[in-house]
Amino acid sequence: MRIPETYLLSAGAALPGPAVDNAALARRFGMDTLWEQWVDVFVGTRQRHLCVDLATGELRSNLAELATTAAQQALKSADLTPDDIDVIVMSTATPDQLMPATVNVVADQLGVNDLPTYQLQTGCAGAVQALDVAQALLSTGRHRTALVLGGDVCAKYFDLSLDLAALPPAQLINVVLFGDGAGAAVLSSEPGPGRVVIRRLLNRLTGRGRAPGHVLDWFGLADRDSLRPAAAEDYKAIEESVPRMAGEILRELLDDLGWQDDDVDYLLPPQLSVRMTSRIVDQLGLPGALEVSCISETGNNGNALPFLQLERLLRRMAGGDRAVGLAVESSKWLKAGYALEKL
Repeated sequence: MRIPETYLLSAGAALPGPAVDNAALARRFGMDTLWEQWVDVFVGTRQRHLCVDLATGELRSNLAELATTAAQQALKSADLTPDDIDVIVMSTATPDQLMPATVNVVADQLGVNDLPTYQLQTGCAGAVQALDVAQALLSTGRHRTALVLGGDVCAKYFDLSLDLAALPPAQLINVVLFGDGAGAAVLSSEPGPGRVVIRRLLNRLTGRGRAPGHVLDWFGLADRDSLRPAAAEDYKAIEESVPRMAGEILRELLDDLGWQDDDVDYLLPPQLSVRMTSRIVDQLGLPGALEVSCISETGNNGNALPFLQLERLLRRMAGGDRAVGLAVESSKWLKAGYALEKL
């Protein structure tokens, strides 16, 4: 049975506060200029946006507020209102609370009610997973318009009293890699001239028997004094696996669609860090595709990143253009990707 086509109408994004550059991080945590240079050389991220005020430790905004702003931008770009939404799907690794689900707080802030909502607990593959769920819901014919959200607020994992010089690399890297933000997209089941059609979505767990590459822990009253770090990465495993997995995702998408390398006009690569993104792009070997990245300005804000890329992409695409987006989640090694074409 042929699955009805789904169209990407618009995307929106929201970033908290002023940008925090590497020099500001170095000053706040008492690190020397050599540390700042290390970040520039080996990570490449120049700045990020944080919900926490580094001077006071106060949280200035939360995920629901950011996601609501991103949703409003996406709806405005699609020339729609919240009343036009039939279903909402959200992905995040860092919800504001375990309950109520952040997606429902966003729905309340948008002023909508009496519609289905879904929240996925996931990491860097989450935005594509949310798009996949939304597409499946639209394909049933019961809904016409879906609002898809993704975002993370990693700054709440910051311990501003830490001595960064004493941290092992697996924990230190989290301070410089990540930022906060939220994104949104509007999907429709209704065709129209000049719309961007989703040609393919890929989501696959591939981590059976593998140790997690990225862990975000949660502490309750019984274990809040645990000595386990709240966040940790096996960055060496990520360096070894993510470029290879990105290549596998690309090849599968192109093979399934019958597209050749030179059919791709835009490439939206995984966005872990500037240096790794550059390495991945070089290895993928699509010299004719224009790269759409934002990692150097936003840091890795998890579930928000693909939407930030899509917002930039949609402003550039012309009729007949094709784009491929890739995402790799190291938490339990997930492959995700999508292919788009503007009619």
